[in-house]
Amino acid sequence: MLTVKPTPLVWCLAAGAVIAAGCTTTEAVTADAKTPEAILASGGVPEGSPESSKEPSGELESNVKVNEDGSRDITISPKSDEKPLDPEKIAKGDSPESNSAAPAAPAGAPAAGAGKPKNGEEVVVFETAKGRIIAKFRPDKAPKHVANFKDLVGRKFYDGTRFHRCMPGFMIQGGDPNSKDMAKSSVWGTGGFMLNGAERQVNLEPSDLSHKRGVLSMARSGNPNSASSQFFIMHQDSTFLDGEYSAFGEVVSGIEVVDKIVVTGSPDPNANGAVEPSQAIVLKTARLAKWPVK
Repeated sequence: MLTVKPTPLVWCLAAGAVIAAGCTTTEAVTADAKTPEAILASGGVPEGSPESSKEPSGELESNVKVNEDGSRDITISPKSDEKPLDPEKIAKGDSPESNSAAPAAPAGAPAAGAGKPKNGEEVVVFETAKGRIIAKFRPDKAPKHVANFKDLVGRKFYDGTRFHRCMPGFMIQGGDPNSKDMAKSSVWGTGGFMLNGAERQVNLEPSDLSHKRGVLSMARSGNPNSASSQFFIMHQDSTFLDGEYSAFGEVVSGIEVVDKIVVTGSPDPNANGAVEPSQAIVLKTARLAKWPVK
């Protein structure tokens, strides 16, 4: 069960939630068809992409219970007779769904399946209070999410944000602009990128890039097509997310930093990984650089 604060849109990572393959923005763009701006403004993926005709896999349904304090208990499950997915149990390895994932990697183990970038390839460098994380992009899997993320990095949007939700054995989550402000800690996890008075959102781009240790993916609200700015990095394999979230990158250096950040999440199973504000790790800067990074 996932408990979230009352808000018009809650950016959450719950088992089975989704993110998809188009983009809504009010920003006027006139650019070359291959630029990030053009990809974001277009309604489709680049011609020839193997994902251009891929449809989201599986239908989901959610049940919401509003508590007296205004918080909401959300249960997300497949539209079938299957047992609802419980992200907390899965993260602990107490659920049958977790059996399909590979055994948990030891702390400090490298990200699974992430080959090194080519020389000169553009990567993202996260400088955190616990060290540096470098991730390569996968525009062949999620071109709009890559374009969106690069645009936000270029705007220095992520500088000063915090990792507000961390679940050992699962993932670390950040990217909420509200997390720059300690006074807004009660609404951490609810923010996104606002442009001309509207939140820019990217639709689901499901692919065969599996949610394994070190994979970079996007969080969203209950709307499958609502990815904006919040992202997460997998701490351990959680392949039940495949097809339901848009994976768009892979850690190539600094996975041990993820191991250091993930322990800041609350051990209370009812807290859904919420991080005590005073313990939240700051993402000092996020910048684009050419590989290899000095």
